Formats: sequence, structure tokens, C-alpha cells
Amino acid sequence: MTREERKKKVIEVLNKAKAMELQAIHQYMHQHYHLDDKDYGELAMNMKLIAIDEMRHAESLAERIKELGGEPTTELAGPVEKGQTVEAIYPFDAEEEDKAIEAYTGFMNVCRDNGDSVSAKLFETIIEHEQEHLNYFDSIHDHIETLGSTYLSRVAGTPASTGPAKGFAIPAE
Repeated sequence: MTREERKKKVIEVLNKAKAMELQAIHQYMHQHYHLDDKDYGELAMNMKLIAIDEMRHAESLAERIKELGGEPTTELAGPVEKGQTVEAIYPFDAEEEDKAIEAYTGFMNVCRDNGDSVSAKLFETIIEHEQEHLNYFDSIHDHIETLGSTYLSRVAGTPASTGPAKGFAIPAE
């Protein structure tokens, strides 16, 4: 197999991962808005921070794709699940993170099999972050399952602010 063929295989899995990250961003931001609207500020805030982690992953994947001479995808891997109850969000997200970890482990192996240790290391780092997200989603799900409305009552009315953010057009406050 030629070097170009190996790069093509790596770019393919990097783009599959980028599409998954883009879908996760949309899913988590949708859930962030829903949780904020229901006045579950702490849950909304953490969902937004996880979405920002996914944005960073998507950007890192896109940068690597460009380094390899590819074109980063703008497609989502799947649709955004809407209308979820607060109780349904966390087991759903945990399952999505678990699927991502499984897929990314396979993608990491594709990178290694094709001699791209840089992309493999990128997947290794992303997998660690996805595991943290999975652990958080499982923890919140366990709290809701065990404590139910008592837990949700404690979270209701908490602040949703993630603090000042610096952007291109919006400076930090």
C-alpha cells in the first residue's frame, strides 16, 4: 500500500470522527438550551462545557485532516435527538459517549496500522476526554435514578453561567 493510500484511510477515519464530534456539539448544545430553559443551571452549564470540549475535538481533528492534505467534513454523523426529558438525557448521552469511545478506539488502530502515530495519539487524547464525559453522564444519571426529584430540586435554580468567554468579536468581560 502506498503512502497516499495510507493517508487516505487515516483521513477517512478522522473525518468520521469529526462528523461524530459535530453531531455531539449540536446534541449537547440543544440539551444545554433545554436544561437552561427548565432552570437546571448547573446541569446546563456542564452540558455547555462538554459541548465546548467536543468543539475543541472537532477543531483538532480538522487541523490534522488539513495537515494530511484532506478536506474536513461539515456533515453531522446523525440527527439531533429532541424532546428528551431530563431523566432521558443522561443515559442517552452516556450511550453516545460509549459508542464514540468504541469507534475512536477502532479509528486509533486504523491510524496505527497505517503508520500515523500522530493521529493515533490525537484519538488517544480524545478518548480520555470522552471517558470523562461518560463518567459524568453516568454519575448524573445515577443521582437522578437514586434521588429523583430530590436531586433535581437541589439543582433547580443554580447558575448556568460558564463565565466570561473570549471570542473574536466578543471580548472577555
